[in-house]
Amino acid sequence: MANELRIGDKVITLERGDIRTVEADAIVNAANSSLMGGGGVDGAIPRAGGDTILEECKKYVDEHGRLDPGRAMLTHGGDLPVEFVIHTVGPKWLGGMADEAQTLSSAYLESLRVADHFCLETVAFPSISTGAFGYPKEQAAPVALETIRKFLAEAECVRHVKLVLYDMRTYETYANALDHLVM
Repeated sequence: MANELRIGDKVITLERGDIRTVEADAIVNAANSSLMGGGGVDGAIPRAGGDTILEECKKYVDEHGRLDPGRAMLTHGGDLPVEFVIHTVGPKWLGGMADEAQTLSSAYLESLRVADHFCLETVAFPSISTGAFGYPKEQAAPVALETIRKFLAEAECVRHVKLVLYDMRTYETYANALDHLVM
């Protein structure tokens, strides 16, 4: 199984682990629209990052309203070992008939655009929407990887995208999808 895909001088890598401890310029939080934390990654990142993250999220919501699915915004990393956290909202799985793949692709793409705008070189993602939002991992992985691959071909600053996958089943699902992308 592949764990890396090179696109010119850029790379996508897969790793198992806890996204809160990864080395990167930014990590991506699979958030809910309220940006006030929740279960899984969405609760773990703000808890580990301290008050700074939730304060910046609250300010964003006060000024702009809730963050729509497929959109992304940036906060500082607080107490995390990264400078920034990019918050994005993926789709809730509704059986595949509500443009979930398009919204999931947009969540990855908008996060990468934020990273490129701020000239961040290394960005780490979790598997967006495959936890509490119920998106099937086998369908989410190819959408995520293809979106990232296409973006990296044109990116100005982003050079390395890490997919940091918490459990072995998710890692293997993404590795299988990466094998198909490499072929």
